[in-house]
Amino acid sequence: MIKSKEYDVIIIGGSYAGLSAAMSLGRSLRNVLIIDSGLPCNRQTPHSHNFITQDGETPAAIAAKAREQVLAYKTVSFINGTAVNATKNEKGFVVINGDGQQFESKKLVLATGIKDNMPKVKGFEECWGISVVHCPYCHGYELRDRKTAIMAKGEKAFHLASLVNNLTNDITLLSSGKHELKEEQIARLQRRNIQIIDTDVSAIDHNDGYVKSVVFADQSRMPFDAVYAAVPFTQHSGIPATLGCAFTEQGHISVDASCRTTVSGVFACGDNSGMMRSVANAVYTGNLTGAVINKEFTDESF
Repeated sequence: MIKSKEYDVIIIGGSYAGLSAAMSLGRSLRNVLIIDSGLPCNRQTPHSHNFITQDGETPAAIAAKAREQVLAYKTVSFINGTAVNATKNEKGFVVINGDGQQFESKKLVLATGIKDNMPKVKGFEECWGISVVHCPYCHGYELRDRKTAIMAKGEKAFHLASLVNNLTNDITLLSSGKHELKEEQIARLQRRNIQIIDTDVSAIDHNDGYVKSVVFADQSRMPFDAVYAAVPFTQHSGIPATLGCAFTEQGHISVDASCRTTVSGVFACGDNSGMMRSVANAVYTGNLTGAVINKEFTDESF
């Protein structure tokens, strides 16, 4: 164990939200440490969209440029690794990484992201973020006018269908079991010629992540060019729960309008604490978090 190092703020997670928070704090001369493992959830996605000035750029390129710009601020430090534990004491927080190094801070930012839980469908994971996607705002324009499947059921299926309907007129809903739709929802889908298939999906036939067809449990198949899927998620890190942060019914870290969690001194930003999964939103919530923390420091010392 090395001697503890003290910071104003430790940021666990150094993707878009964490880096954005660090820039906001670094520009106010706050002493910041970022701890990041380098495994963002969108690492397989070929291009990022719906983020002005960076539309069509690769996620890795955006992150690399952001990291370079953030680390130009001399009060911001970066460690490549995983934070494995965090505890609160009378001074603030103690964070330990996978190498056993211990760091202390007055405030803590959780920009830890979430982990998508892939279904047991052969080929699904290989296509995830490429041609099997979660968000029409992030991917819909590029997949417009394609023969499209929606792998979901109930409210999630209906919500996705309503959004994707503006992008293509060739949609099929694949519920893999009981569709859980209301009669009124079924009627609205039928009026738009959206077919509902309850047969279980067993595989996705693809070429380097690009969907060719969906294979069903009865070995029949349908050709598709794109698939939208609503998959469950878990928090990427167990630290929010260890600290005692409250969670929403959906599984996100509960935060107020200023990204404060229910634990004093702990903030959360990015995918771990909001339903809007986009680079633009991660950058926004990170920027807001940094500004709010700086204001708290100011109020405490001025």
